[in-house]
Amino acid sequence: MYTKQGFSSLPICMAKTQYSFSHVPSMKGAPTGFVLPIRDVRASIGAGFIYPLVGTMSTMPGLPTRPCFYQIDVDTATGKVMGLS
Repeated sequence: MYTKQGFSSLPICMAKTQYSFSHVPSMKGAPTGFVLPIRDVRASIGAGFIYPLVGTMSTMPGLPTRPCFYQIDVDTATGKVMGLS
């Protein structure tokens, strides 16, 4: 899918446990003889990489393109903060 969309040249960043080359945190270091289950492949096109998700690893939600603080202001006449709800 990503190749068809023109993103085949993007680098791959693995989303997996930091404790092991495997997907199992208890298999410390560089174990051998394991199968690495890829449960999904996602892309961060703006950041410029593709990342397979391994095991039960979760990811952080994406941020909006425009930070929410642009919607927050203070009415100088009343001192009321606007844009928080």
